Amino acid sequence: MSGQTALSSNATAPSRSQIDTVLRAILRDVLGLDEAQVEGFDGDTGLFGHLPELDSMAVAGLLTEMEDRLDIVIEDEDVDGEMLETYGGLLAFAEAKSVER
Repeated sequence: MSGQTALSSNATAPSRSQIDTVLRAILRDVLGLDEAQVEGFDGDTGLFGHLPELDSMAVAGLLTEMEDRLDIVIEDEDVDGEMLETYGGLLAFAEAKSVER
């Protein structure tokens, strides 16, 4: 994917702002969303079930990119509807996984 934004691997957990930047880039790249649309996302912005681009097939690509760019591991049991329901839920999930690494 062109213009990938990723976290650098270091010993400290990334900041919320860093994770937010990478997560927005992932959503743009994987779902092909417009930059202005993604920049307008807030914590309550609906994702799965609200964005036609984020269907069940796209979820796999989204999670794979999150693992690669955020340097995290997402187990099958980690994935549920709540984490994908809103942008805030996805960001909170990514933050929690980044602290675990």
